[in-house]
Amino acid sequence: MTQLKKRCIPVEGSCVVLIGMPGSGKSTLGKLISRRNGWAWVDTDYLLESWWGMPLQAIRDHLGLEGFLKAEEEIVFSMRFYRTVISSGGSVVYSPQAMEHLAHQGKFVYLRADLETIKKRLMDTSTRGLAKKADQSIEDIFEQRKPLYEKYAALIVETDTDEPEKHADIIISWLEK
Repeated sequence: MTQLKKRCIPVEGSCVVLIGMPGSGKSTLGKLISRRNGWAWVDTDYLLESWWGMPLQAIRDHLGLEGFLKAEEEIVFSMRFYRTVISSGGSVVYSPQAMEHLAHQGKFVYLRADLETIKKRLMDTSTRGLAKKADQSIEDIFEQRKPLYEKYAALIVETDTDEPEKHADIIISWLEK
C-alpha cells in the first residue's frame, strides 16, 4: 500500500530573493547558494523565457518595454515557493506590487556592484533583454534602479570581486541567523 506524504505548505518568508543589476551575480550566486543550502533555485528571467518560448531579448522586442514589464510582473505573481533561492530579473523593482509579492516569499538580498563592474560583465547589452527605453544608457538604468534596490534590501552584499563562494558564505550565514 502506498503512503501519501503530507503536502508541504509554503511558509511565508521562507525564501531568499536576490535583486540587483544585470551582471551583479544573481544567477551565479543563486545556483551556488541553492546547492550549498539544499534549496531549490529559480531565475525569473528563465521562467519568462520558458513561458514565452523565446529568449529574453526576443520577448522584450516583441512586447515593448511596458509589455515586458507587465509580463515580468505576471510571472512573479504566479510564484509560490518554499525554501527557494529566487534570482529576480533586474527590472522587477519597477513594480511595487511584484516586490510586495516577493516580500511575502522571503527576504531581499541586494547584490551590489559598481557601474564599471556591471559594464565589464554585461559586454553586449543589445542582446541581454534589458528593460530600458531606447534613449536610456546602462548608466541611466544604474542610477534609476540603485535607490530602488537599496529601499527593498534586508542585506546588501558587494559583488565587485569575483569571489562567489565568499559572497555565498555571507548570505548563507545571514540566513542562518
